[in-house]
Amino acid sequence: MDTRWAPVLLGVLAYHLLVAIGKLFLDAGIHTSWATLRAKPAMHQVVTVVLPASNSDVLKIRRASTPEPRHKAIYATPDIPAEVMKPVKTWVRAIVTEWQGNLTKSPDP
Repeated sequence: MDTRWAPVLLGVLAYHLLVAIGKLFLDAGIHTSWATLRAKPAMHQVVTVVLPASNSDVLKIRRASTPEPRHKAIYATPDIPAEVMKPVKTWVRAIVTEWQGNLTKSPDP
């Protein structure tokens, strides 16, 4: 196949995907614009909580915020789970910043 037709093929596939998703929402009784369908889930955010430990290490927890009913309605239509991600816990080790010597002076002979 000639590669000049690839953008056309991708455009036709994207159009059919858009129509199929639009029909899915219309069949579910959700009559709204694409701008609204894109904007509502964008308000469902992922947050990071940073917790310092007693040994100077840091625990970072990333998790999704609790979805609002409008988010749940949009997620339920194409059977997307309301929990978009599981919490991710990451330990960050403390970096030692003390220096015992001096790099600017050469040692005495």
